[in-house]
Amino acid sequence: MRYSIVQLARQALGRHRGWAPAWRDATPKDGYDVVIVGGGGHGLAAAYYLAKVHGITNVALVERGWIGGGNAGRNTTIIRSNYGLPGNEPFYEWSMKLWEGLEQDLNYNAMVSQRGVLNLYHSDPQRDAYARRGNAMRMHGVDATLLDADAVRKMAPFLDFDNARFPIDGGLLQERGGTARHDAVNWGYARAASALGVDIIQNCEVTGFLRDASGAVTGVETGRGTIRAGKVGLAVAGMTSHVAAKAGLKLPIESHVLQAFVSEGLKPLIPGVITYGAGHFYVSQSDKGGLVFGGDIDGYNSYAQRGNLPVVEDVCEGAMALMPMIGRVRMLRSWGGIMDMSMDGSPIIDHTPIPGLYLNAGWCYGGFKATPASGWCFAHLLATDTAHDTATAYRLDRFRTGHVIDEKGAGAQPNLH
Repeated sequence: MRYSIVQLARQALGRHRGWAPAWRDATPKDGYDVVIVGGGGHGLAAAYYLAKVHGITNVALVERGWIGGGNAGRNTTIIRSNYGLPGNEPFYEWSMKLWEGLEQDLNYNAMVSQRGVLNLYHSDPQRDAYARRGNAMRMHGVDATLLDADAVRKMAPFLDFDNARFPIDGGLLQERGGTARHDAVNWGYARAASALGVDIIQNCEVTGFLRDASGAVTGVETGRGTIRAGKVGLAVAGMTSHVAAKAGLKLPIESHVLQAFVSEGLKPLIPGVITYGAGHFYVSQSDKGGLVFGGDIDGYNSYAQRGNLPVVEDVCEGAMALMPMIGRVRMLRSWGGIMDMSMDGSPIIDHTPIPGLYLNAGWCYGGFKATPASGWCFAHLLATDTAHDTATAYRLDRFRTGHVIDEKGAGAQPNLH
């Protein structure tokens, strides 16, 4: 629905009480061609591309809570395609290209901002590793520029170049990287999928799976009744192992907490996304002015959406080592998301050994940036029963065959020495 200036002003003065719903709050039908479990970005994108690209509109997306209430609303909003391995780089570059046209495609402001992603390096060996990564990116047609210390200083003069334990020697820049608004991405996909006929069903937890005599999955049991399906796709992020266990499926995945933080609002300071090469710390600035930053996962398995103080301390130490002035900024809040960490740090988009059940999981640190391509490739798998060209390496059986994609999910974290 389009609003005039007068209507927008009336809504603003009336405390936004008259907005029409962005998508239909559907009631479950008895059955669908496809049921997607998980109402985050990946599930929503898959439902949308099933309808738009493949013409499959008899689709239900079921979410145990509300749309975007899981990891999709608990991340640091970074988008990039600066990977080095051939199994990853084409996929994430496809995702970047989809990001670049997403707002026009959905007719929705997802606040995609290609402000650049800069990975700092602090030693000659790390510079060489970044040069190799940049060359690998360029071989796949992806933008990459290796900067020396003077070039980085021009971009970010507030960093500690000379007095830190690990002085900054330069960085690898991807200018097309940046950020997007996570909530807007979810809302845009939900609205567009609903408009094409997809049923979005909230507050509908999957409690089990329907099976036929051969053991194939033929639907789901939910808190709102039985829903039959020709195919069932799982896109439930950190809850993947928990939900898959209801079908008797054990996966090579662990669930960990990943914390993130936001500061009070500041005037424009951080030009893009900056990552610390001497530790797992990354920072950007939101459109509201807050510094959004995070670090590594907590070192224990958990399904709790909260973190612990040792990781807070580690992240703050990295922040202070990189830019000491951040110590004068007040932190507003922190939060935790549940990461489904695969054993090689790369995702899985594949059939499961159970007929009728399909898997989208193991996104580690890369979930948000992968949203468009993940949805596109999962929809392709559900529609055609074949892997999309950019996702052929994301097989579930690679852990058995040894064809792992060991990039740790971090994108650019080579050793200092």
